Amino acid sequence: MRLGPDIVRIAALLGDPARANMLAALMGGQALTAGELAREAGVTPQTASSHLAKLADGGLLVARRQGRHAYFALAGPEVADLLETLMGLAERAGHQRVRPGPREPALRMARVCYDHLAGELGVALLDSLTDRALIEDREGSLSLTVEGAGFMRALGVETAGLARGRRPLCKACLDWSVRRSHLGGALGKALLDQVYARGWARQVAGSRVVSFSAPGLAAFKAAFHSPP
Repeated sequence: MRLGPDIVRIAALLGDPARANMLAALMGGQALTAGELAREAGVTPQTASSHLAKLADGGLLVARRQGRHAYFALAGPEVADLLETLMGLAERAGHQRVRPGPREPALRMARVCYDHLAGELGVALLDSLTDRALIEDREGSLSLTVEGAGFMRALGVETAGLARGRRPLCKACLDWSVRRSHLGGALGKALLDQVYARGWARQVAGSRVVSFSAPGLAAFKAAFHSPP
């Protein structure tokens, strides 16, 4: 590949199982220490430090020091989008690393994709917004309509400020488990923040799973006109 961006280095970084496990552990949006990521990868602390240095040097991770510890996080939402897309490709190709565990159904129902809602409920959310013409979908390019901006204001989400940020307001993110798109971007994050703020759901500690209470799930479906 002689012209354009060189994908070889990124592919090589992602192709190591230990590094892939570290990156997947950070898909929940939290920053983790080197020791925590070593356990996720099943490697020694020394080996983990080498992997983390390579990932940071390759632009996939950022390190932040707090007190005695260095915390590592994904370098940005575009890294999470890439990982989610690769997970979807692996799912479609039948490449499964382990047998499904007890959390697998919950992970497929609702999970964090970096900082927005993914899984069946995330896809249902975007479906509802597009079906009601609150978001316009032009062959995968999403934009908030005037009616959509009014709907968001009623929810307590001020989209004008979000639109002025560097991050896209609306972005389609291919969901690996449903194989269709959920809502990413600044608006996707703001809506998940509202879900948490209203007490409808919480992120399970140490997991990407978003756990809805029964009343919270009912309120979510009522707010977004999702199927019962």
